[in-house]
Amino acid sequence: MTQIVPPLLALDHISLSFKGTKAVSDISFEVAAGEVCALIGPNGAGKSSLLNVINGIYRPQQGTVRFDGHAYRKMDPYRAAHRGIARTFQNLALFRRMSVFENVLAGRNLHRQSTWIEQTLHVGRAHRDEAEQRRHADNVIGKLDLQGYRDAVVGTLSYGLQKRVELARALAAQPRLLLLDEPMAGMNAEEKHAMAEYVLDANEHFGVTVVLIEHDIGVVMGVSDHVVVLDYGRKIADGRPDEVRKHPDVLAAYLGTRH
Repeated sequence: MTQIVPPLLALDHISLSFKGTKAVSDISFEVAAGEVCALIGPNGAGKSSLLNVINGIYRPQQGTVRFDGHAYRKMDPYRAAHRGIARTFQNLALFRRMSVFENVLAGRNLHRQSTWIEQTLHVGRAHRDEAEQRRHADNVIGKLDLQGYRDAVVGTLSYGLQKRVELARALAAQPRLLLLDEPMAGMNAEEKHAMAEYVLDANEHFGVTVVLIEHDIGVVMGVSDHVVVLDYGRKIADGRPDEVRKHPDVLAAYLGTRH
């Protein structure tokens, strides 16, 4: 008998409103463990709102989110992080006056075993714990080809490099689910191609499941196993990239009518 593997993430009839205005309406879809799922649609379609529901920034008025077999209606970002959900945002949220290494190391805070007293006094588990977290941070820096910038102050780096540092910090937390809100926004074609490769490498080498928002259809079709299309807060398509590309509603709304 074939064993059915449950999805890592499932949204069930999610509806979210702000002061009576619907942001998303009756959205349901599933994300299998290990896949890259893209959310696409115009500005205001509800994509970022859905990511905010998944990691607990927003609480939907209707519906539930299931992650790793557990259903919840109310989740705060701290609990989401502890359960293995990491998030990046449209706007950079880095410590601009700190080094690349210090920023990535900050992503290891949830994994520290020593107490703040041990860390302050450098006693007990502090030394071994610090060495372990630094080793993990350097491993992620190496995987994202940031060794040459390890000690550079983040604020002095190009925009594309800063986005890569943000990805590295999220990966340092060793998430099971990584939510990327427009990780390639503002990049030129070369930077987008490089970032797409890093996202795929993260998916493969770190085994992280990815849900990303991206407007560049070419990038979406190249990196995604699964695409969900939103329009005015409603889902209009959900499937493999080749299926979605041919969907009549998607062709009409986003890709034009040319095949």
